[in-house]
Amino acid sequence: MEAVLPGLAVLRRYDRGWLRGDLVAGVTVAAYLVPQVMAYATLAGLDPVTGLWASLVPLATYAFVGSSRQLSVGPESTTALFTVATIAPLAAGDPGRYAALAAALAVVVGGYFVLAWAARLGFVADLLSRPILVGYLAGVAALMVMSQVGKVTGVDVDGDSFFAQAASLVGQLGEVNGPTVLLAAGVLAFLFLVQRRFPRAPGPLIAVLLATLAVSVLGLQAAGLVVVGPMPSGLPSPQWPAVGAQDLQSLLLPALGVLIVGYSDSITTSRAFARRHHQSIDANAELLALGVANVGAGLSQGFPVSSSASRTALGDAAGSRTQVHSLAALVCVVAVLLVVGPVLENFPLAALGALVIYAATRLVDLAEFRRLAAFRRSELAIAVVTTAGVLVLDILSGLLLAIAISAVVLLARVARPHYAVLGLVPGLAGMHDVDDWPGSRTIPGLVIFRYDSPLFFANADDFHRRAVDAVDEAEDSQDRVRWFVLNAEANIHVDITALDALEDLRRELAERGVVVALARVKQELLADLRAAGLAERIGEDRIYPTLPTAVAAYEAWRAAGEPGSPA
Repeated sequence: MEAVLPGLAVLRRYDRGWLRGDLVAGVTVAAYLVPQVMAYATLAGLDPVTGLWASLVPLATYAFVGSSRQLSVGPESTTALFTVATIAPLAAGDPGRYAALAAALAVVVGGYFVLAWAARLGFVADLLSRPILVGYLAGVAALMVMSQVGKVTGVDVDGDSFFAQAASLVGQLGEVNGPTVLLAAGVLAFLFLVQRRFPRAPGPLIAVLLATLAVSVLGLQAAGLVVVGPMPSGLPSPQWPAVGAQDLQSLLLPALGVLIVGYSDSITTSRAFARRHHQSIDANAELLALGVANVGAGLSQGFPVSSSASRTALGDAAGSRTQVHSLAALVCVVAVLLVVGPVLENFPLAALGALVIYAATRLVDLAEFRRLAAFRRSELAIAVVTTAGVLVLDILSGLLLAIAISAVVLLARVARPHYAVLGLVPGLAGMHDVDDWPGSRTIPGLVIFRYDSPLFFANADDFHRRAVDAVDEAEDSQDRVRWFVLNAEANIHVDITALDALEDLRRELAERGVVVALARVKQELLADLRAAGLAERIGEDRIYPTLPTAVAAYEAWRAAGEPGSPA
């Protein structure tokens, strides 16, 4: 049971000394979560209360199924943007259909997570490299800001893309509502001030209360400000989304995008906080936890959920020790739905938009862009292309484009990897790349060749060509080559194409009277060599565990008068 419910295992061993920190953290997170998830619901194109509904089951279930003690699960900006990008074209302006499709998307995402858990696909998060995540979040941030400009300016912005919406805004600058802009700017300035001076204070909650108070006292609705309006009271009734089979089929591909991004974000955040507290994360348990959370959010009339790095950091700073803090936050959210809902009816949409823009600014990591530029231009290029892809295409297409580019770059690197001829360096133990060490020397008649990559179809021809070139260059500069030794320390994995290339190399060098031997062969590679019959053709006695044993064998062979010849 504890293997499936790692959170339950922690709760069973709960130390009462943790309770105060968990309760304080739970209330603090709830104060931040309530206005934030309402804002994310509007970002997703749904009623603000939907964000609260979508928080209930994730907060309740992750505490038992999840493996992180700090992670805060619930509505998040990226999943909200995926929702609006996916559902808006399908709903055709029907609010009821829109809400049903959003809930169905959450259920499909949850189903994918459960299937991934059953297949133990925890490695799926590794599909997104650091440059992709940096660029993706920057693109998402820009989309978040653009999606809220209508709320913070009072302008009815049209367009299905980032640039179309930007053009629409520019064309209507003369219609901007002054009080709306001033209120949004004031909320933004307040949030940044609180973040800088009082980082542990529940800035979003205070901003919500102050903005609501300003609307009520100053009568700002008369000046053109739009408010949230009546909110449903009570808890959502569990129900299956009212969609058909064709609708579910249209959600299958977008749901994969939510799966990849949501899981990557969650596993990255949970691992970061686990390392800080010397804890561990079960990557596959996280798949099941997010699956249950998303199915529950969908059945609660919500939308897809992931994790929140900002809420996780806030809870950790407030003293959270276990997921009891999420259960405490859950109690607060239920209280809001049952009691406090009417207070939020005068909350201005401009303030909600400002909250989303504030969250967007925290997604852009300029320092990380500079670090990528300093490290390698290709890494920066991947990040920039990802950002551009998200803006020019759409979230899912931009993400898939970035993954494809990253895969091509990786394939190019392993298809043409570094290679070396190894020799002796005076005063330095071992054998080293002769190009890296001036004054190094090779052993006469012996070429020791290292190819720094797994061998597979993409680099098989390159491996063969480089190895022959190494022999040719050695014969141009010294006596005839007698032995060729492949240092196979980096060649852990091979495919049949690579083994064919190695056999071609063995045959070609044998025709030239060169003995082919292997050194530093791992057991996995040796098993593949035997399965392909190549170990027999090379000769088991020509496969050595270390370089020194291979060199010693060559010296003994020379001393014995070069007995035998290649087959």
